[in-house]
Amino acid sequence: MAGKTGPDSPGQKRAPAKTGDVRTGMDVNSLKFAITEHLFYQQGRNIVNTSLNDLYMAVSFTVRDRLRQREHRTMNAVFENRHTRLVSYLSAEFLLGPQLGINLINLGIYDVMKQAVQELGFDFDEVLAQEEEPGLGNGGLGRLAACYINSLAAREIPAIGYGIRYEFGIFDQVIRDGWQVEIADRWLRFGNPWESARPELSVNVRFGGHTERYVDATGRACVIWKQDYIVKGVPWDTPIMGYNVNSCNFLRLWQSESEEAFDFSSFNQGDYYRAVEYQVKSENICKVLYPNDEMIEGKKLRLKQQYFFVSCSLQDMMNIHVRTGGKPEEFHRRWAVQLNDTHPAVSVAELMRILVDEYMIDWDTAWDVTCKTFSYTNHTLLPEALEKWSVGLFKYLLPRLLEIIYEINHRFLAEVSVRFPGDEGRLSRMSLIDESGERYVRMANLACVGSSAINGVAALHTELLKKHLLHDWVEMYPHRFHNVTNGVTPRRFLLLSNPGLSRLITDSIGDRWPGNLDELRKLEPFAGDAAFREKFRKVKLENKEHLAKLIRERTGIAVDPSSMFDIQVKRIHEYKRQHLNVLHIISLYLRIKDDPDIDMVPRTFIFGGKAAPGYDTAKRIIKLITSVGDVVNNDPDVKDRLKVVFFPDFNVKNGQHIYPAADLSEQISLAGKEASGTGNMKFAMNGALTIGTLDGANIEIREEVGEENFFLFGLTAPQVEETRRSGYDPGFIYRYNEGLRRVIDLISSGTFSGGDGTLFRSVTDSLVWHDPFMLMADYPLYTVCQDLVSGTWRNTGRWDTMAVMNVARTGRFSSDRSIREYCERIWKVKPFRMK
Repeated sequence: MAGKTGPDSPGQKRAPAKTGDVRTGMDVNSLKFAITEHLFYQQGRNIVNTSLNDLYMAVSFTVRDRLRQREHRTMNAVFENRHTRLVSYLSAEFLLGPQLGINLINLGIYDVMKQAVQELGFDFDEVLAQEEEPGLGNGGLGRLAACYINSLAAREIPAIGYGIRYEFGIFDQVIRDGWQVEIADRWLRFGNPWESARPELSVNVRFGGHTERYVDATGRACVIWKQDYIVKGVPWDTPIMGYNVNSCNFLRLWQSESEEAFDFSSFNQGDYYRAVEYQVKSENICKVLYPNDEMIEGKKLRLKQQYFFVSCSLQDMMNIHVRTGGKPEEFHRRWAVQLNDTHPAVSVAELMRILVDEYMIDWDTAWDVTCKTFSYTNHTLLPEALEKWSVGLFKYLLPRLLEIIYEINHRFLAEVSVRFPGDEGRLSRMSLIDESGERYVRMANLACVGSSAINGVAALHTELLKKHLLHDWVEMYPHRFHNVTNGVTPRRFLLLSNPGLSRLITDSIGDRWPGNLDELRKLEPFAGDAAFREKFRKVKLENKEHLAKLIRERTGIAVDPSSMFDIQVKRIHEYKRQHLNVLHIISLYLRIKDDPDIDMVPRTFIFGGKAAPGYDTAKRIIKLITSVGDVVNNDPDVKDRLKVVFFPDFNVKNGQHIYPAADLSEQISLAGKEASGTGNMKFAMNGALTIGTLDGANIEIREEVGEENFFLFGLTAPQVEETRRSGYDPGFIYRYNEGLRRVIDLISSGTFSGGDGTLFRSVTDSLVWHDPFMLMADYPLYTVCQDLVSGTWRNTGRWDTMAVMNVARTGRFSSDRSIREYCERIWKVKPFRMK
């Protein structure tokens, strides 16, 4: 893309005058000068003939310079102070989202950079849009990790995030003939300006082989791991800037490489495959996020991924600790390590290996250090989602780690036996080894036994964990359990994503709220101000017009921005019940077919989300959504009163367009199945009203915003349990609820599948005969609640008042609050203020 012409022709453009330091200056001229310097010296371009991507890279390098300055100052100061405890956040996912916009906001130079880019003759919005989203996460788990490392920096808590630098992240989703098709996510193809390689800090990770025992010169029994091969971990660092502070942490992602990249001997003998065999084997570890583990090779790769990044990270932390004067037996004084779900749970055994085998620390001391180092966050209530690995696979890949796990288990079960004598069932349930059939290592049990704190992520989730999934552990270690409800960063999901609403809020209550979201409470009196509500509605309409334009570009479907935007965007899964939403849409369609002149509130139903590649039912639900859309959107009887849209490739970048445009947020999972959810928070923060069950963080959102500002339906978690115990029969509901039966039968008839009555049979049969997530039970209550939604929508003043109150009362759902609670209750760390 050539530079856009302004007052001067391209041939007359000159480099801007330098007024501040090219690496650190924050004024317009300094930024312009830095951009042109990076364009020329790093990109090999000049301002006249640069491409859009070259310009984006130059702008990003300019911003990165300013982040690096702050990062180096922060970390140098932190490591010079031996009494400062750092947080290490271990996560298999970090769904960061685009970095340019949020870094400009955190540095406080968003408008200044916009002016600089425009004065150079370019469209600033095009530069922002050029950024590829780092595909380093799948959904809520990875996005939560990204919010938390942002809030750690904002609260000036010294921290390092550790994860994997996947070459191909979560797949890009395209919709072909209504079906999801997965495309490789080549997020690195144009380069990533935010990261820097640190090969001098590489570490080696062992795999395979066997162990040997020996006695050292002091008579101490020792173990040496004779590995089959070594994989080198190379760190890549990305600065993570805090909002409106001078503190800057970093995210360290590990790339796998072969210790010996090329075997010249094999190559010279004509064995060209063997010459690169170990390189391919090593680099595969970081090829893709969550490889399909249905086959044994996929299982091997996933376990290798988990151990690889855990071992790299713990070795790195120990190297930092020792290099800055720390003793290995004091590791826990320097580091508070958070395990984000069970993916990094092997950390418990790996830290023991490092302390016992490499630093020759006695077992009891090493175990004390280990337990004081780790904390574990559980993210699921589904027993089948708790990771476990076959003992055979563990022994094949990580023989020394398995020995350590056996020893931990032996000592732990002896402790359980003393506490609960004669309780064989408890011993079986709490054992780190599942011996009910094929033997497995239970990763959640390993995380629980090796952590000083265990937390759930919403009040209901934590209570259900304590009551069911981890009940034995609560009885064993009641003091370890905490609740820390999830949160989201308002800097990305309100300040950056919704500039119109952000300006309205700032004009009304001042500019302190992005750093202290509790300030939004000051908006409450404005809910009764008709003039404010009119401005609020105008902002919402502008956001909807913007999203409508994107929908037309991405799907070809024209939607009416004045209709109610009813949105459900999240991972596609049966328990999230996107198909309950579809059943309601079909019921509305039937009302129109029964009475074409019916007075109905116009609605645009917008779905988005990805199905796991091997999850057939979820993919079929996507096909059902698009097929219903094909019929409804093209039926002349509907007269645009209903539109159904599937927005492809939902991710953080697309979410920033979707959340601000929502009128109604669908949070309709079966009560007791969603750990927390964070999309519910993002929608409410942007002024959407929620229709939802008492599940996950919905409960706390309803408590905060007020039950009068929340559309509640559905069974409660205790009612779900009681219904199951009583012998739940979805077929009975199908037979006796005529409206629901008509909906199911319409799907089965082939109306939405070109006459093919078999296409969705697996979905309808599951509902009628099994219905594990109780759509049939909640359907009547859901449709009644949706009628209440429509009635409220007709009262514009009432709807807008409720929407303003939702914004005003979402301060509790800032990730800053979550991090404050982690710091106080779990990590016991304090801010490190930078001047």
